[in-house]
Amino acid sequence: MSDVVHLTFPEDGVAVVELADRTHSNTFSQALVAGLIASFATIAASPALRAVVVHGYGSIFCPGGTRDELLGIFEGRIKFDDLPLYRLFLDCPVPVIAAMQGHALGGGLAMGLFADMVILAEESLYSANFMKYGFTPGMGATLVLPARFGSLLANEMMFSAASYHGGELARRGTGCRVLKRAEVIPAARKLAREIADKPVVSVRMLKAHLAAPLREALPHSVAAELEMHRTTFVQPVVRQRIEALFGS
Repeated sequence: MSDVVHLTFPEDGVAVVELADRTHSNTFSQALVAGLIASFATIAASPALRAVVVHGYGSIFCPGGTRDELLGIFEGRIKFDDLPLYRLFLDCPVPVIAAMQGHALGGGLAMGLFADMVILAEESLYSANFMKYGFTPGMGATLVLPARFGSLLANEMMFSAASYHGGELARRGTGCRVLKRAEVIPAARKLAREIADKPVVSVRMLKAHLAAPLREALPHSVAAELEMHRTTFVQPVVRQRIEALFGS
């Protein structure tokens, strides 16, 4: 059991994954990444499961990469596709509901949007903030943001790197359910119970079918993102922005 990712099975057919790395505010710390990968390995090996709910704590869902990770990409030590984190939800054999009750930024937003169903909070902030650091988006964001939010809004979010409250995204017509923060996790768990009432074979076959278009398109998008990173991530201004924005 991970200290920072809590996997529980509160009801028949339902798993709940809580991101709870309070030390690192749910950024992609080594502990959070390892806990997520281990949790979804357990989920994949649980044949009776039919739905998964993923949520954060308090006002935080997942703010994305850490300073060290971003500098590691800048220095060429790592690439965002070294671990399958960004596609865990997509590859899960059962539907995943991202109860994004808190702020989700950059890779954290992209990860959440790869879920099969997404619920946002009116009060929370959502940002594709990659360009704020001076590098082009990664983590499959160039594919999943237009798929979930529509191309015009996704383009605006990626170019501007601005933060948007969930309430504003709802007014812009994202298609995601947007609720008061206190209602997000209960609504997600209710939805999971409704799914868990269905035959497991039917649920899993439908998940595989509905996820197939994104799964098929993702490798091309990731390859294109990595190619852009070879140019955009090595600019000296990127290191300057990472250090300035992380306050070092």
